[in-house]
Amino acid sequence: MARCLVFMLPFLISTVGLPVDPPSQLLQLGGDVGGRLSVDPSDVHEASRDFGGVSRAEPMAVFRPRGADDVAGLVRAAYGSSARGLRVSARGHGHSISGQAQAPGGVVADMSHRHGEAARALPVYSPELGGHYVDVWGGELWVDVLNWTLAHGGLAPRSWTDYLYLSVGGTISNAGISGQAFHHGPQISNVYELDVVRWIRALYSNFSDFTADQERLISLRAGRRFDYVEGFVVAAEGLINNWRSSFFSPQNPVKLSALKHHTGVLYCLEVTKNYDDDTAASVDQEVDALLGELNFLPGTVFTTDLPYVDFLDRVHTAELKLRAKGMWEVPHPWLNLFVPASRIADFDAGVFRGILGGRTAGAGGPILIYPMNKHKWDPRSSVVTPDEDVFYLVAFLRSALPGASNPAQSLEALAAQNQQILDFCAEAGIGAKQYLPNHKAQHEWVDHFGAARWERFARLKAEYDPRAILASGQGIFRPADSPALVEDS
Repeated sequence: MARCLVFMLPFLISTVGLPVDPPSQLLQLGGDVGGRLSVDPSDVHEASRDFGGVSRAEPMAVFRPRGADDVAGLVRAAYGSSARGLRVSARGHGHSISGQAQAPGGVVADMSHRHGEAARALPVYSPELGGHYVDVWGGELWVDVLNWTLAHGGLAPRSWTDYLYLSVGGTISNAGISGQAFHHGPQISNVYELDVVRWIRALYSNFSDFTADQERLISLRAGRRFDYVEGFVVAAEGLINNWRSSFFSPQNPVKLSALKHHTGVLYCLEVTKNYDDDTAASVDQEVDALLGELNFLPGTVFTTDLPYVDFLDRVHTAELKLRAKGMWEVPHPWLNLFVPASRIADFDAGVFRGILGGRTAGAGGPILIYPMNKHKWDPRSSVVTPDEDVFYLVAFLRSALPGASNPAQSLEALAAQNQQILDFCAEAGIGAKQYLPNHKAQHEWVDHFGAARWERFARLKAEYDPRAILASGQGIFRPADSPALVEDS
């Protein structure tokens, strides 16, 4: 049964601004309803940073809208201001990694704390859509939307990001991808009513077997397939200490005797099968049949069953552990790449076994790898994917630990390794595209989009944002007479 989630438009607004004194239009916005426009140092400081931790830019003020009309009023004020280059940024949960939601000297619209009380809409069935939808505020966290829709109808979208403490607007405006995207596309909305998830992992030492099995799994039709397909790269000696090993439990001991002859790089396939009371009796048979066609290392299949919501919220569990160790609010120089399936073996040889030398501990964090089907993506989206039917996400989810004894874990070293990987892709003609890119010059953006898509993108920008005051944090179009967007820390 299909489902469409409907969202308010404010979350799509990104970045603009740089006056010395607040324009009168903005002061009026704050004066009409006291407290909506804040210059409190703590608010300004919070809006000046993000999860990436590699850039910082202070806004002039922080705006807390009550709804769509307030955001529209803020944008109108920015366009009507005599201060050219006035930036306005919408900020959700601040999970950007390169300052994309910052507004140096401008105004940040804090979408996460909606000013005033507003009743949350209930899920509604639409005969036209053939399913349910829910109208939510762009600053709502996905975890809150999930808990709300489960409590009111037992409904939930099928496609999620791996981390739920992100805003609806933030992920939708960047497609929103995870291990369900191969079938449902990037965070597309379909109803799913279920109770339990069987979470399965299997290890590979042969990269060709690993990718062949992943690609086969995402090609299967509905009814006889897994509901989620991801994977990650890990050194054999680092399997248990990998942060994703929270999967393992005392009730599910890891027997690594099968790995005693394997050193260097291993690849872990991660899949799930959802079931409820009506399908519990057949889930074992279905899982065994699917696993029986795969080529993982014998004796390396590990399974655990857990509630559906617990699976979706699994990364938050890891977050709490890292926060307790003081390892969460550190710089995160992430690198996310879309790699054509035809070149993924070359990427493995050049990066996993080449630049990293088979030592994933030197990557500074988990390395995710999983394929997606291009036909599930809307070609009108501004997200650029490789020109092949199947492509892989390869995500280096790095954390730079200040004061780390290993210099390879420093921010500078990890950023340099990111550039080394990008240089390899360019020199080898891999045809990779950055997801959540951070290009520094417009000609790099033109290369990223390609001539035809860039022409369309630039034309739409000129039509809908002729002063280029929106989304300046992306670094694609810079407002006239404005200084650099961010200050590298």
